[in-house]
Amino acid sequence: MSHHPALFATIMRAESQIEHNHFMLKKTGIALICATFLAGCTTDPYTGQQKVSNTTGGAAIGAAVGALGGLMVGGSSRAQRNAVLIGAGIGALGGGLIGNYMDRQEAELRAQLQGTGVSVTRNGDRIILNMPSNITFDTDQDQVKSQFYPTLNSVAIVLRKFDKTLVDVYGFTDSTGSASYNQALSQRRAASVASYLDSQGIDPRRFAVIGYGASQPIASNATPEGRAQNRRVEIQISPLRGA
Repeated sequence: MSHHPALFATIMRAESQIEHNHFMLKKTGIALICATFLAGCTTDPYTGQQKVSNTTGGAAIGAAVGALGGLMVGGSSRAQRNAVLIGAGIGALGGGLIGNYMDRQEAELRAQLQGTGVSVTRNGDRIILNMPSNITFDTDQDQVKSQFYPTLNSVAIVLRKFDKTLVDVYGFTDSTGSASYNQALSQRRAASVASYLDSQGIDPRRFAVIGYGASQPIASNATPEGRAQNRRVEIQISPLRGA
């Protein structure tokens, strides 16, 4: 490392930023746990009924706490995660190897996810998995359905095999409800998916988790069908690049 002072300095800055993000994530997590607890005593904005029983609230709090341990890098940039992973000894992909590596990963994801309801899209060097909320979450809930675990297990199998990639998990909602409510729900849903993948052995330093609420629709919110398309979690997989 002494022969590459610029790279060393970059890695040190990235690690410092990740430590800061981890600290901020813990602070956010405390608020998330409190909000989850209070949800058991509040009124559902859609139905007017009480949302969460004591049992469900306890399970949700436990899941929120569990998520904190896995999402170490929070919203760290790709460049920061690149630097830290390379500094930890995980080999990056050279320019000429990226295309073939992502081609093989895409093929395995398509094979694993056939018939699951999850779409696989290739956009340049990135692979995008679109997970509609009707198969991943119950209405207005942020915990992954147990029926969806096998699908996420399949994703984890491929992510473990192709470990020279970064994994961005994005949550989205439709426009029903307030902007703040939708943003928070989308963040919790993205965190739940990432936390589950972390529990399956995916290096948490690869993750970034962001909730976009209703700000990035892929269909019209004027129809039930369009709103259903907008309620989703996306996993975007991109190559770990060398300098």
